[in-house]
Amino acid sequence: MKYRKLGQTNIDISVVALGTWAIGGGPWWGESSDHESIKAIQAALDQGVNLIDTAPGYGFGRSEEVVGKSIRSRREKAIIATKCGFWWENKTGSYFFNIDGRDVYRSLQPRTIKIEVENSLRRLGTDYIDLLFTHWQAVEPEKTPIAETMECLIKLKSEGKIKAIGVSNATIDQIEEYLESGVVDACQPKYSLLDLAIEPDLLPYCHKKGISIMAYSPLEQGLLTGKIGMDRKFRIEEYRNQIPWFRPDNRKKVLEMLASWKDLTDKYYCTLGQLVIAWTVVQKGITCAICGARSSKNAIENAGAGRLTLTGEDADRMRYDAESIGNPS
Repeated sequence: MKYRKLGQTNIDISVVALGTWAIGGGPWWGESSDHESIKAIQAALDQGVNLIDTAPGYGFGRSEEVVGKSIRSRREKAIIATKCGFWWENKTGSYFFNIDGRDVYRSLQPRTIKIEVENSLRRLGTDYIDLLFTHWQAVEPEKTPIAETMECLIKLKSEGKIKAIGVSNATIDQIEEYLESGVVDACQPKYSLLDLAIEPDLLPYCHKKGISIMAYSPLEQGLLTGKIGMDRKFRIEEYRNQIPWFRPDNRKKVLEMLASWKDLTDKYYCTLGQLVIAWTVVQKGITCAICGARSSKNAIENAGAGRLTLTGEDADRMRYDAESIGNPS
């Protein structure tokens, strides 16, 4: 496994991180076995993956609780990233969405952040969080000034409750505001072979500022593993139905592209998923790829990508093929 520095900290993180959104279950992801999820997390740790990414909003705390159980006897081996900014206790903040009969609000008010952090520490069974992200940025009508949010995060850091600060789903202007008040060590945007939107501006900006980019959805919810065929059907409420790439006409194009890379998987003795993850982490400015897994088999497979190094020629070929598909319609 390869490791890279997290922002301006002295923390080294694995280039393959374990994402635990699906582990939280719920309508978007369907049933999830806590027993199997724990095995997956522990298998990832055994393979050298040390960064585990979770959030209170993943199953209303369930994901954090499962992560906590998984690391109980091996806390020192895990770098835990969790988030703040989703609030469902009352109507504080700006309405975001409803799921499982609960209204969820965006709130980055210091009062709610402090409560969220204490709840996360309890669920995770730890007395510190390695990296705390603001999950989604505050918006009107209750748009807490970033300076106030950052002041709260810096105080939590001084108290030893968090070690580093990150932002997720943030614009360059928002990051600039955070930097006016303190240090930002990580940014977590969506990025994949099929979604290069951050490349013209956010990616080079963060690279220049020494902010680690932790890319989420590098496998496009499993589509880029080649394991989701044309016959796969999804429940109406399932999250993948919201992604244009999963529509039959678009999915067919992606699967044809993946099939054309058999010579590459043979060359690197790897699976398609590993090939795509390896492509992701070889891109300039990308620190790690956050890959979900709910089984030990998938966790081990994903971790294997952290030992691959693609040639520039092969990485360029994959980029060209993906860009040739065009944008999903």
